[in-house]
Amino acid sequence: MSLLRTKLTVHYANKPRALDAVEFAMDESETLSLIGPSGSGKSTLGLALLGLIGLKGGRAEGQVEWRGRNLLELPEREWRRVRGREMALVPQSPLASLNPALRLGSHFADAWRAHATGQWRGRALEALAAVSLPADDAFLDRYPAQLSVGQAQRLLVALALLHRPALLIADEPTSALDSVTVAEVLDLFRQVNREHGTAILFISHDLLTVASLCQRVAILEAGCLVEQGETGSLFAAPQHSATQRLLRAIEHYRIPSSKPDAKVIHPVGR
Repeated sequence: MSLLRTKLTVHYANKPRALDAVEFAMDESETLSLIGPSGSGKSTLGLALLGLIGLKGGRAEGQVEWRGRNLLELPEREWRRVRGREMALVPQSPLASLNPALRLGSHFADAWRAHATGQWRGRALEALAAVSLPADDAFLDRYPAQLSVGQAQRLLVALALLHRPALLIADEPTSALDSVTVAEVLDLFRQVNREHGTAILFISHDLLTVASLCQRVAILEAGCLVEQGETGSLFAAPQHSATQRLLRAIEHYRIPSSKPDAKVIHPVGR
């Protein structure tokens, strides 16, 4: 049985089909990247999977089958048992996603009490250690403004991991980061997937980033899923014009190296 299987249509008042029967599946521990240009519906899909599209004035139809049950048929109180506990979101703006008035420990306490009772501190320290942040009370006493952007992004991953979800939905988590921090965050996602078996839906517009992270890729354009497949095969032989355009857009990129034996990434098709 698949972990997640969708056939999803989303309507807004000013955009009747923001997503048009988007259909894909994910297995346990799988990494899948959803790629598309701005406005293609990537973030809309992430919100719909978490049952949050109503907050943006949207309406979801179809199927979000999670471990054999259609979440779209559940009342909100049942959604809350899944959201944050079984599947969790890593948003794209780390500092904007944290409450500047609350200490880091309060963020963990609130996230813990949403789905569990009892002491939260031990699990919080475990989650911090898992993302290579200081696992001590002094760190929990800090405020968000005392973190670097990279630390804040790691903290969001730790918060998402607090209840050991089966799926992380990462919505453009590297878009505001410098290249060094991007590499660190991608290593973190690899580690989480490898050591905890957490499936990852990585939403991005950056093909170069996802090429090194995800096993499969799905291409979204104008609310439609136009192509999907194994990452290497799809990048080597893209079939849809939308995928071909995305790949052409990165053909001028090279990775320079000062080492004579280092590998250079050449663009697809050359």
